[in-house]
Parts: sequence; structure tokens; C-alpha cells
Amino acid sequence: MIRSLDDVDVAGRRVLLRVDINSPLDPDTGRIADTNRIERSVPTIRELAERRARVVMIAHQGDTLDYHNLASLQGHAPVVAEHVGLPVGFVDDVAGPEARRRILEVADGEILLLENLRVLTEEVSTFERDVKLTAAEMAGTYLVRHLAPLFDLYVNDAFAAAHRNAPSMVAFQQVLPAVAGRLLQAELESLRSVSVDPARPCVYLLGGLKISDAFSMLSRVLTDGSADAVLTGGVTGQIFLTAAGHHLGEPSMKFITDRSLEAFIPEAEALLADHADRIRAPLDLAYEEAGQRCELPVEDLPCPGLITDIGSRTIEAYRSEINAAATVFVNGPPGAYEQESGRTGTVSLWEAVAGAAGKTVIGGGDTVASFRRFTDASQVDFVSTGGGALVRFLAGQPLPLLEAMERRD
Repeated sequence: MIRSLDDVDVAGRRVLLRVDINSPLDPDTGRIADTNRIERSVPTIRELAERRARVVMIAHQGDTLDYHNLASLQGHAPVVAEHVGLPVGFVDDVAGPEARRRILEVADGEILLLENLRVLTEEVSTFERDVKLTAAEMAGTYLVRHLAPLFDLYVNDAFAAAHRNAPSMVAFQQVLPAVAGRLLQAELESLRSVSVDPARPCVYLLGGLKISDAFSMLSRVLTDGSADAVLTGGVTGQIFLTAAGHHLGEPSMKFITDRSLEAFIPEAEALLADHADRIRAPLDLAYEEAGQRCELPVEDLPCPGLITDIGSRTIEAYRSEINAAATVFVNGPPGAYEQESGRTGTVSLWEAVAGAAGKTVIGGGDTVASFRRFTDASQVDFVSTGGGALVRFLAGQPLPLLEAMERRD
């Protein structure tokens, strides 16, 4: 069991708050281009300040594998302040003398943001990959040794980084009382609502180009019965059509083989053998010809052009299942929504999800971005901040953060 802020008194106590405000940056200006994760962190930050905690935030921006976004958090502080409605201080240090001095000066109800965690080698993904440390061993890292003695409580609100086995995520729980923030609490409750005894029927819509995510989830949600129906689109749908014996056509097969995605065909064949009654593959497909959107029933495959979307018959069939569902989970758009010929399915199905009577949960970068572009994401019951963490959770794989939090009282 993971405790929450309801279980602790924070007034007058120094609270180390781990948030995930890692945000896309404008390549020209370096400014934050999307404040979604900052906005989602606001309730916990504001509550701690209003309850008179001495709030010190730690967070990351970018990584060694994402170097163009590995930037200072100095620009994040005023954006956080604007959304929280309270001043947010900043110090250009993580755990050194200046950071420790400023931490000791934070008064009741004040908020301080420390510099990007990933200026420390022990916090970057290459360190995690190459230096295998347990959570107990990470309690001896520079970050934890220098910060933990200054605090009374550790609060984690960074579900989007829950798959990371880094000191800031799993080691403070070894030496400090630890509780979940409001966003982490909401993420777990919402994702459990679609994967553990969901309201029926429960429909999963899986699309997008990153089909490894879809296949990571598929076996689990079909085998344990979480999903009553899986609606497939994007390349995931095309892989299932291929597994069912259809020939997509040379342009689309080249797209798939150029990215080595044909490796998923045997897995799709096995899933169809066991769960064909619950897997929905497209009934028709769209492609572009002479600048126009054209549609083709799957019975008439192969397709002369590169497939960009699901067709009208599929859209209507999927909309019907979404409208009848008591629970809907979405990860991945059904088409190449960036281009005119490939966005019809995405726009139509996102409108159906936004208007659905059942509980709706969406997650994944492209999913959330396209929802915000084409419809009102506020009409969705829950928008997950997770990417890799969300996929691993729904695939039933362990998350280092949750294991670390559950070890604490």
C-alpha cells in the first residue's frame, strides 16, 4: 500500500517533492512549448504550500539520450509560479553547498526549485543502464547523502518517470518517510480502473507508430480479460491485417520492413489464434492518391499507395464500440494525423472518445498531443502523463518507483 498526503502532517516540515515537469522545448527559443506536465503537478505543489510545508522541488529536463532538451530548469520556475499562483524560487545547484544553504532558508509555505537533476551523472539513463545499483545502494549516492538529512518527508508525484531506477525516484524512500502526491495517486487510481476489474464493456483503442507499446499491453489485457475488445489502428492494425493473411501492398510493407516492424507479425498471429473474437482489425483503409484521400476495403487489398488511415466503415464500427463502452482506454492515434489524408480517423474517434458516456482514459505523447489539437481533452476523464511508465504498468511489468514506495510504511 502506498500512503498519500492525507496520511501526514506537513506544516512546518521540510518536504522534498519529486515532480516530473520534463517538457518539450521550442528549438528556436528554448522556451517551454507545452505546459501539460507542469499543470498536472500544480495541485500537489499548491496543497503542500497552503498546508505550510517548506517545499523543495527536484525534477529533470531532458537526458543524455535526449540531449537537445537537457537544459536548465531556471526557465521552469516562473512557469510553475504562474500556474501555482505563488512565488517559486530557483537555485542553480542540485545538492551542493549553495543548494543546501538555500534549502535551510525556505520558510513555511515557500517553494524552491533546484537545478536539473540530470546534471548529476547518477541521474541520467546511461548511468542507470551501465551501473546497476539497488535502491539501498543508491541511498549512498551524492544526491541522497547530501539532501536527505535536510528533510522530514519525501513526496513523489512523478508517475511519468516511474519506470526509471534513479536515486531521485527510488532511494529517498530508504531513508525518509515517503508518500504519494496527488498526481501519482490519480494516475494509479485511473490506470487501475481500466486494468483491474474495469466497468464493462472495456474497450482499448491502440494505434500509432510505436507498436512495441501496443504489443507490450496486448498480451496482458487480452489474457487477463481486462479488455473486452481491442480496436486496432495505425501500424498496429496493419500488422494484424497482415497476420490475418492480407497483403497490404508494396508501399506499406516497405514502410513496415524498413523499420523492422514485421517482427511483430508472429506475435499478432499468436494473439489472433487465442483472442480473435476480441481483436478488431480495420475493415477498410485510406491512402493518398494525386493529393486526394482514397479508401479501400480490406477485401480489395493490396493497396496501391502508402496506407495513412483507417477508412469510413472502420471509423463507424469503432465509434459504435466506443459509444457502447463503459470504459475506454486509448493509446496511439489510428492514422497519420499530421497529414490531411490521414487525420479523418483520428479526428472522428477522438470526438467519440470525448463524448463517450463511459469512463475515458488516454495516454501517450502522440495521443495527448493529437487530442489537444483536434478536440477538447478536458472532456476526457483522465489524461495520463505517462509514456513508458504507462505502458509498463498496463503490461503488468514492475515499476521501480512503485516498488520503492510500497516498501515504505
